[in-house]
Amino acid sequence: MPGLDLPFVWAGLIAFAVLAYVLLDGFDLGVGLLFPLLKSKRQRDAAMNSVAPVWDGNETWLILGGGGLYAAFPLAYAVLLTALYAPIIAMLIGLVLRGVAFEYRWRTERGRWMWDFAFTFGSLTAAFSQGLTLGALVDGIAIEGRAYAGGWWDWLSPLSVVTGIALVVGYAALGATWLVMKGTEDLEQRARQLATWLCPALLVCIGLISAWMLLMRPEFNARWFAGASIHYVAPVPVLTVMVGLGLLQGLRSGQHVGPFLGTMLLFVLSFIGLAISFYPNLLPPDLSFRAAAAPDKSLSFLLVGAAVLIPLILLYTSYSYWVFRGKVAPDDGYH
Repeated sequence: MPGLDLPFVWAGLIAFAVLAYVLLDGFDLGVGLLFPLLKSKRQRDAAMNSVAPVWDGNETWLILGGGGLYAAFPLAYAVLLTALYAPIIAMLIGLVLRGVAFEYRWRTERGRWMWDFAFTFGSLTAAFSQGLTLGALVDGIAIEGRAYAGGWWDWLSPLSVVTGIALVVGYAALGATWLVMKGTEDLEQRARQLATWLCPALLVCIGLISAWMLLMRPEFNARWFAGASIHYVAPVPVLTVMVGLGLLQGLRSGQHVGPFLGTMLLFVLSFIGLAISFYPNLLPPDLSFRAAAAPDKSLSFLLVGAAVLIPLILLYTSYSYWVFRGKVAPDDGYH
């Protein structure tokens, strides 16, 4: 494909897949995180029914992002897995626990408490592990030659722990605003109460992590403030503040859909902020997406498959959300 910057195209596709996963699986992980805070079995049943038709489809984007990274940027994939083996395995265990809970919780009365716990614990493990992974990336991955040069515990740091907590808060805010949109009566009221606390906490977390990143690494600071950069990147923090204020106003005024869209937009703006800080590195501080890319012939061949696969995923994802649109009442059992 002459004239096409294939490494750049593939970096964009993988970034899109990761963002789609964070947005779509983020709210159903958030529903799991909020499970113990819901006040009755009817509320928990309705909450699980609101995500039951779409949760497994949401995880398709994680597979696409991981598979795309392996195929298009094999060096980054090999280093990443070696450096972050423990949190990635923990994330997968958490996702498996959640998946099992979806199937078994409805088949028992006596053991339901156990599957409720598995749903929450799996969601917490997956969300916190993803935050640890993100924090470890921000901290930087040590590479010598073409191999990981760090230690077994390098992923564990004050920043990675705080990032893990921040992502748990963020997913919980996504889950709460999702339930405001999908819940009825007492579930909607309870979700709105939770969102009133969680959304401001999410804004605090975004501000804290952003300031920490800018203070800890001069190269991040330079990408935001050096030369004329500030004129191009300033809209990101300005929009974040505006969206945050709009989100809080939407919750206070009783909106149903606006708070969920506002929370998703906060995640999109945070993701753009991360991309600005990382670019052109795929693995900070030194491995760029061009250095990690597979040969152009391989990228070109893979792009043909992606051109078919990604529209199909978008199509069936959109269709499933359209079919299961609207509010979910406690008795509208999906199972």
